[in-house]
Amino acid sequence: MIKEAIIPLAGLGTRLLPFSKILPKELLPLGNKTILEHILDECLEAGIKKIILVTSKRKKIIKDYLYPDPYLLNYLKKKKDIKSIQKLKILDRYRKKIKFVYQNSPKGLGDAVLAAKSIVKEKFFLLVLPDDIIIKENCSKKMINVHNKYQSSVIASKKVNNSEVSRYGIIKYSKKINNNLFISDLVEKPSVKNSPSNYAIIGRYILPTKIFSSLKKTKKGSSGEVQITDAMKHLIYNDNKFVGHLFSGAYLDCGTVNGYNNSLKKL
Repeated sequence: MIKEAIIPLAGLGTRLLPFSKILPKELLPLGNKTILEHILDECLEAGIKKIILVTSKRKKIIKDYLYPDPYLLNYLKKKKDIKSIQKLKILDRYRKKIKFVYQNSPKGLGDAVLAAKSIVKEKFFLLVLPDDIIIKENCSKKMINVHNKYQSSVIASKKVNNSEVSRYGIIKYSKKINNNLFISDLVEKPSVKNSPSNYAIIGRYILPTKIFSSLKKTKKGSSGEVQITDAMKHLIYNDNKFVGHLFSGAYLDCGTVNGYNNSLKKL
């Protein structure tokens, strides 16, 4: 069983500026809870026991949001504002599960995952990206079922229009069984002409701990960042089984201003 999850939160959120200049994008409201709470609830409902939040010192507000504010609680108690106290207590369910680690500077998703290396103890772990919200289905739970069935790494995927493939990492696969693609390669943002399929990678992964050694060997890209796709490709080329799972839930892209606004309309 998968019991540990990593959620990378250290990014600067530049695609959501100016909204994310002061307030981290993960704390933006989406329906009746924050983006981060959607992700945390998905993990808890999937049976995750330890959630590692990879953040930065400049995003201290995330920890402040999740932990009690004694002054505020004391004020509400004096006011006998039970309703507001109960709203704050909703956050209590996360605290026993979460651990914080810090990424010194945003050097890519691969570097964020490496920052959690010392805390991950199981053979496989779940990686969830907060930009990507999936509703009407617990995608992580379904992926854990796929992992248990095939004893493999798993990547969430959805079919996109041919015109959209250059926006995503794309899966190349050798065979398809029901909603599962047996991956032979990953291609980052291919042209329409060169795309091996129109099955896009979405921000949910079940990965083996051997990804850490692969990441250490991965060279930084032109942007100076360590890309996890390169590390996964290394594992695939060395006969590590990867399965792409086509989820059936509704996908909300919360990583851009337009995507976030559209997500609000879909809830």
